[in-house]
This record gives sequence, C-alpha cells and structure tokens, in this order.
Amino acid sequence: MTLQPHADLSRRERQIVDILYSNGRATAAEVLAALPDPPSYSAVRAMLRILEDKGHVRHEQDGPRYIYLPTVARDNAKKSAMRHMLQTFFDGSASQAISALLDDHNARFSDAELDRLARIIEQARKGGA
Repeated sequence: MTLQPHADLSRRERQIVDILYSNGRATAAEVLAALPDPPSYSAVRAMLRILEDKGHVRHEQDGPRYIYLPTVARDNAKKSAMRHMLQTFFDGSASQAISALLDDHNARFSDAELDRLARIIEQARKGGA
C-alpha cells in the first residue's frame, strides 16, 4: 500500500501523526499533552482510531495502555510526502522545488548545508543518486 502520508488527513490528524513521528511512539495521553490547543482525551482517542482505520497508525498493547506508532517508517513517509509535494506544487520537478527553497530569502543555509547540497548534486551528476 502506498500512503500519501498527509494527503487525506485533517489538520488535527496531521498534528497527531507528526507527534508520533517526532516521538517514535506515544500513548493517547502523551499525544494529548503534546497537542497545541488540545481537544478532550476522548477526542484524541477517537482520532487515533480513525488514523488506524486510515492505515496511518497502529497500536501495541502495553498492559492496560495502548502505545500508538506510525505505520510507515519516517524515511518512507518523508519520501512519499516529498513526491506528493513535488507533483502537487512543482509539476514533478525537483529542480523547481530546490530553486524555490534557494530563492526563499527567509531560508538561511549554513556553509555546511550548502556544501552537503553541492556533494548531493555532484553524486546525482555521477548517477549515484
């Protein structure tokens, strides 16, 4: 199954999935504590069940508690989200996306980041990417 990690999620569902990716795993109470302007505990539990039904989250039982985890590895989710973003906003063009990032005057790149980008570009030229 190919997930579009955030394509079919509400804002609040996206926040919950982001918390799970950030923490790696969390109980409903931990998710609730991490949410901005949190809803009720029962609302968080309901959203976690919905996220399970959508295939974004699974749970493991730890005694009486459920521990929630994302179903897709973070790296896979990043790649899928990036493909979706490229297709949606940049007509599938990585160079347009990179240009948008580099043209953003609010983005500040360190010399180390620019060096890393240069190495990645060089690897791509050599066919290693």
